[in-house]
Amino acid sequence: MERIAERGTADVVAIGDPSGEAATTAAQCVSGAAVVPPELDAFVDQDIDGLVIATPSAMHADQAIAALERGIAVFCQKPLARTAAETRRVIDAARAADRLLAVDLSYRFTTGMRQIRELVTSGELGEIYAVDLVFHNAYGPDKPWFFDPKLSGGGCVIDLGIHLVDLALWTLGFPRVVDATSRLYSKGKPLASIDAQVEDYAVARVDVENGASIRLTCSWNLPAGQDAVIGASFYGSAGGAAFSNVNGSFYDFTAARHRGTSREVLADPPDEWGGRAAVDWARRLAAGERFDSTIEHLEDVAAALDRIYGR
Repeated sequence: MERIAERGTADVVAIGDPSGEAATTAAQCVSGAAVVPPELDAFVDQDIDGLVIATPSAMHADQAIAALERGIAVFCQKPLARTAAETRRVIDAARAADRLLAVDLSYRFTTGMRQIRELVTSGELGEIYAVDLVFHNAYGPDKPWFFDPKLSGGGCVIDLGIHLVDLALWTLGFPRVVDATSRLYSKGKPLASIDAQVEDYAVARVDVENGASIRLTCSWNLPAGQDAVIGASFYGSAGGAAFSNVNGSFYDFTAARHRGTSREVLADPPDEWGGRAAVDWARRLAAGERFDSTIEHLEDVAAALDRIYGR
């Protein structure tokens, strides 16, 4: 919100949150914003052009559809929805309303991943045959709804892994997913039912149509020896590239191209990537952009997660 406001791309006119204290605190960060009830109708009454949704995951689809059907563009926190079917409903609503829809898959906007994607799409790494993804968080979520499958849609995979699965498919040009296998755990034991529990550790393999294999491990509350372990490595017939966090940071990343045992740095901190996804959406909205068909690929990401969950 602050990044959108400070860039001057849009005016923040209304803020709503079930916590009145949180809404008031947020309103103090920008000038001219009214604190309104958190229901959608209260925002519509403000005659807004766009709505940013940062509610529990189970609410995203219905809230996004309701806004889009009222002619309001939407920027939604990830995941856009809990399943591919729900995701399709939101995309269909955006197309029918011809309104801009975007999701906060923020790692796409890091300098390092943009450099790696350029290497891949230009063919400089040759044919990509393997991708290794990792996101371990030494902490767990701090809100109870994350642990309710009906509200969250899943555990660490849909919370953390979605970023990396999206990064892999986005970098590879969204090849069709042909198969996926996984093992999901809760407190060190195999998950008995995705309907009754959420996973706090997962390992998965996703195979795509060009023959590449994507391996994912992610977790909450892992004794990793640091706050977080985050990385995406791409291996091709002509070289490799890796994106990884620095010293356990959630915010500082480095990216490098690999040739055998040599390493060429592509990007290092600092990189002010936080908020870039939201600012990009606001900029495009201000420029008059409407439905963008590239949002269709979010259904591909959701379908890959459905396969990981065995849905």
